Amino acid sequence: MWNKVFSQLNLIRFGLAITSVAVILLFLPRADHQSFSFEENQPWKYPLLTADFDTPILRDSASARKMRDSIDRVFVPFVKRDVETEKANVERFANIIQNYSTPSERALLMKLVRQTYANGILDAKLYADVAARGNHELRLVDSESGDSKSVVAVNASSMLSPAKAFGKIDSIFSHEFHGGEGKLSPEIGKALNLCLTPNIVTDSATDYKYRSQEYLNVTGAMGVIKKGQRIVDRGEIINPQIFTNLNTYLDMMNSRQAEAHSHTYFIIGQGLYIIIVYVLLYCFMSLYRSRFFSNIRQMVFLMSFITLFVVFSIVMFEYVANGIYLVPFAAVPVIILVFFDSRTAIFALLTTVLISSLVATYQFQFIFMELCVGLAATFSIRQLSRRSQLLRTAMFSFLTYAVTYFATCLLTEGNLSNFVPRTIGIFAINSVILSFAYILILVIEKLFGFTSTVTLVELSDINSPLLRHLAEEAPGTFQHSMQVSTLATEAARAIGANTTLTRTGALYHDIGKMKSPIFFTENQHGVNPHAGLNPETSAQKIISHVTEGLAMASKEKLPSVIRAFISQHHGKGITKYFYNTAVNENPDVVIDKSKFQYPGPDPQTKETAILMMADSVEAASRSLKEFTPEAINNLVDKIIDSQIADGLLKEAPISFRDVETVKDTFKKRLSTIYHSRVQYPEMKKDTATAEAEGHKESANNPSQESGDNGKEMTK
Repeated sequence: MWNKVFSQLNLIRFGLAITSVAVILLFLPRADHQSFSFEENQPWKYPLLTADFDTPILRDSASARKMRDSIDRVFVPFVKRDVETEKANVERFANIIQNYSTPSERALLMKLVRQTYANGILDAKLYADVAARGNHELRLVDSESGDSKSVVAVNASSMLSPAKAFGKIDSIFSHEFHGGEGKLSPEIGKALNLCLTPNIVTDSATDYKYRSQEYLNVTGAMGVIKKGQRIVDRGEIINPQIFTNLNTYLDMMNSRQAEAHSHTYFIIGQGLYIIIVYVLLYCFMSLYRSRFFSNIRQMVFLMSFITLFVVFSIVMFEYVANGIYLVPFAAVPVIILVFFDSRTAIFALLTTVLISSLVATYQFQFIFMELCVGLAATFSIRQLSRRSQLLRTAMFSFLTYAVTYFATCLLTEGNLSNFVPRTIGIFAINSVILSFAYILILVIEKLFGFTSTVTLVELSDINSPLLRHLAEEAPGTFQHSMQVSTLATEAARAIGANTTLTRTGALYHDIGKMKSPIFFTENQHGVNPHAGLNPETSAQKIISHVTEGLAMASKEKLPSVIRAFISQHHGKGITKYFYNTAVNENPDVVIDKSKFQYPGPDPQTKETAILMMADSVEAASRSLKEFTPEAINNLVDKIIDSQIADGLLKEAPISFRDVETVKDTFKKRLSTIYHSRVQYPEMKKDTATAEAEGHKESANNPSQESGDNGKEMTK
């Protein structure tokens, strides 16, 4: 029992589900509340939002910035005197000008420099700030007044920037020694420019401390939004203050959740939700679609497709406004229908929509609309055989979107106040994207080795190179394949098998006969090459059309489902004609039956089983001497009952009821093909007399001849 539970197939299924859950959880938003997407100066598009806890009302960014700018304009900076820099620069200046000035010049320059430093030199930025405020006031921090710093207000009107100080000293010196017409020598100017550096600098720590206290009036709460109080309502324009309130509320909510470790529980809840949905999908597949559930390649595709579609939906929701409605969910059943069937397609749609609804803003509206659109797409396409069908499906999808959106607006609001015309445009884009699902179908065919109905329809075109070559090289075989295709398609339709696959497989099942067409009865014209061969050699010639056909199919890259028709249309049956001939010719010798046996395998599907029956019945019907209903019925029963007795159909999933239906279909179809003709009466009158009377009658009634001929042609 445990070996069955933990079989390789079950482990792969389990691994697919767990991997899918992990990938989806990785992309899902990390929040245990509804995610919101909003912009300033745009209407709030969600229902009424109320506070779950007391939330402070902070100033919006524009108001806060304006108030900070106002504070900065009137704030008196805190500065301190850099005594060490002052002393060092004075001494340095004295040393430099020692060799470039007279004693009187040197005395004046030193006096001016000391006086300038005594008044104070500010850096350019601080000087401009003082000049802009107008009151020329600074707060000087005395760092040499013991343990605690003392602050005194000083008038900065006499303080200069280095550039202003240089200009003032240059002006006084020139006036004193050159009558106002000269200027400092280059050496003295260079020394003065080097030694005039700010000695009144900003006390950063104290300035930041007191400036931050002033800012508290800006950043502090202006009030409180009480628990249960409205934050914003649907349709309300999000002004800067509401925008700030929303961000404050969401930031506080995230912080509270982080402290309570609620993210972990929320992720667990999301995981359980997805697992429950997948369990329902697996139950459906195991109970009602076991042939798909047992196929690893098909399960890998199904789970990968659902996972990638959900991830794409999450990404579109997170990064594109209303992006989740741009995702063509109707493509899920359309594509699954191509490679599986309608019920699996609908269940895949249900699974994808339910998981994607985890990120939908209006979950009821989303699930209702996407399910309706997906079902409409499924019902409109039944079997995709032409690309033009996708255009019709896209149109139905758009109409369904519009109607369901209109209905949900009326249902939720009782009016059309919530109806947004732009959303109709989004649905139109969605439908256009759906019409390109054909490209995705081709990609899936290449990646997973599937064969779509569209591909089968293209292959069944008798003007395709391989079938045209068959018609040229083996015309009898081509006509036989056409007849078999007609018989098999009718039978497939009668028992609910894949008619397109059956028809296409029947057209290609005998392509191996092109290698040596003359060895097959339908291509012979009086000469039988088997006449000079022993039964074993003849049998090998006949059997080789299967292996030759498979080689041609591989070379032409025909899909594996078509190659199955070539290998299985004779199963492991024997060439009875040549085997019986060998036995009759050698009554005393034990004949090796394997040398007369087709390589097989026996038919594995309903479609290949139908082909085996149709192929044998059509070939045998050519040998009938009379085509009465009794003869046709006996022939069909004899051929198919013989195949059942030989065990050739035991591996095909076809019931006895299906076999009887196939028999009845063959009998009706063959009776139609070989219906009995009306025997024309002998002419008793003289030929010349009859012709004359005929001409006369035709002249009297010109429409009569064409009418009789029409009846004869009909007969």
